[in-house]
Amino acid sequence: MEQRIGIERMEEAINLFGSFDENIRLLESELQVVVTNREGEICISGEPENVMLGTKAVQALLTLSAKGESINAQHVRYVIGLCRSGQSERIAELTQDVICITSKGRPVKPKTIGQKQYVDAILHQTVTIGVGPAGTGKTYLAVAAAVAAFRDKQINRIILTRPAVEAGERLGFLPGDLQSKVDPYLRPLYDALFDMLGAETYQKYLERGNIEVAPLAYMRGRTLDDSFIILDEAQNTSREQMKMFLTRMGFGSKVVITGDITQIDLPGDKPSGLKEAMKVLKGVEGVGICHLTQDDVVRHVMVQRIIEAYAKYEENRGGGRK
Repeated sequence: MEQRIGIERMEEAINLFGSFDENIRLLESELQVVVTNREGEICISGEPENVMLGTKAVQALLTLSAKGESINAQHVRYVIGLCRSGQSERIAELTQDVICITSKGRPVKPKTIGQKQYVDAILHQTVTIGVGPAGTGKTYLAVAAAVAAFRDKQINRIILTRPAVEAGERLGFLPGDLQSKVDPYLRPLYDALFDMLGAETYQKYLERGNIEVAPLAYMRGRTLDDSFIILDEAQNTSREQMKMFLTRMGFGSKVVITGDITQIDLPGDKPSGLKEAMKVLKGVEGVGICHLTQDDVVRHVMVQRIIEAYAKYEENRGGGRK
């Protein structure tokens, strides 16, 4: 069976095929089809079912391309996943929603439908909880939204915080005073801020008090008005810490809580404050709870494969225990 899709501009075909045709090679191997570019038409041939999926995937990629996306292997894999689950038409939801421009002029925008729902929740809800595996952009997108709100003068301050819980290590072994001991925990937050603002602007806002990056323990006893507050790695908060944090919120503030409930570093007998908060706050007005999955991973493809392998391993281990 063969299906043809008309192409209006040569640039569309070049973007679709990628350098050395890597995008199309990937699509061909994943869907068992043959894709060629002949006289302004994309021809897809193979088994009927595969050709149907291939056609949907090519059309979805052309939709992205028409919106100015530079198509890469990540886009191809994501679109194939959408086509297989019968959601290819949803690719149109990923419009040019630029959240923020980085210090180097790069636009930051959601790359998956899950990320778009997460960003929409941040923009429209007062409290947003985003849970999902590593590489889904939970922290990065939250920091981008915070910087955008700050530049737009919607808030006066950005506060980034994390519980200082060791992932199998000990704080005491690190040299220096308390600040230099907790800095390694806050490094991913610094990195995202540097990316958005540039080192000089970041330093200027830090000295003025417009930006604060601190361990969660520093939040106790404060009321945070006109602030955008991000609690990162929230799976490592205790019940008490989470309640304390949620009640710090003042007027004109917005809160984003991010975490990965599969990576809890708390002692076995200590329940996660994030898990409990998700149950307690479900259905509460002004609270958005977003579940990102391995399909929303926008890091290297190996991150996705590693997450899948661990999920399977844990599932099998759990089944064995039963």
